[in-house]
Amino acid sequence: MRTGTPSEPVRFSTIGLPEAQQVALWEDHNATALIGLRCRSLDDEAALEATEINVQLPRLHVARVTGNPHVVERTRAVVRRTPSEAIACYLTLEGEAFFYHDDGVQVVRPGQLIVCDADRPFMRGFSQGLEELAVKVPRQVWWETVGTEPLARPRVFDFAGGDLRARTLARLTGGAVRPGAYRPVDEETLLDLLGSLVTGRAAALSAVHLAMAKAYAEDHLADSGLTAARMARGTGISERHLSRVFASGGTTVPQYLLARRLESARALLSGGGNMTVAEAAARCGFGSAAHFAHRFKERYGLRPTDVLREARTGS
Repeated sequence: MRTGTPSEPVRFSTIGLPEAQQVALWEDHNATALIGLRCRSLDDEAALEATEINVQLPRLHVARVTGNPHVVERTRAVVRRTPSEAIACYLTLEGEAFFYHDDGVQVVRPGQLIVCDADRPFMRGFSQGLEELAVKVPRQVWWETVGTEPLARPRVFDFAGGDLRARTLARLTGGAVRPGAYRPVDEETLLDLLGSLVTGRAAALSAVHLAMAKAYAEDHLADSGLTAARMARGTGISERHLSRVFASGGTTVPQYLLARRLESARALLSGGGNMTVAEAAARCGFGSAAHFAHRFKERYGLRPTDVLREARTGS
């Protein structure tokens, strides 16, 4: 089942298709839309329930993949039949996976990114199912932007709590293929992030610095002591440059932090439940519930208690 047009994300799913055709159709879709693979279920009698959201950028391809337990292989025969001429990046969101290649076996856990040459044979297994993001970089684009030879062996990075560049890459990629809430992504930003991550050099683009600063802010939004100086240090740039990159987007660091804290607080309050206004304020980095209530009313024209009451009554 395939939906979408060339100008928007394309969704393909085996769910609801005849079980006898699921594997073949999944292989056919991936060979066309992402990377050719041979696929099989861990249980020969189990259906392959997998879904993929694909976004083709001018030079990159990004995807979100979910599925139940299965194994995929990119054998030498598959490589010869469907050469990718690309570097593949897989960001694991859910489900531990093994990655078998010529040099051994690596276990990739949720919160980790593996980067590999897609034309070197490998096998990947998902015994608990999976949810992951994928970025496919054509080899020529990799050479022109990253500036290194294709990877001789896979590289693993931690984006859950490790490198801010990897975390920013995951955040931007995930937003581009988030079901029902797609956010446009700049491929030059993704490429600069990848190049910085793999080579260890500093990111060059201001757009990357801005994206990293925003990712750092999300990580520390609950900290009322978060300042522009701390964000700059966490991002690895000067405070002056941080101000410039935010100004290029028409805002300042304090304005951005206030807006994000208010948005996060409104989302919490809209969930209703046992959440209190004071708890929402504290979780979003407001040191004073009164100050929070004033800013909230100023921005939304409603009191926080109004939003909470409406959420609880289902209004």
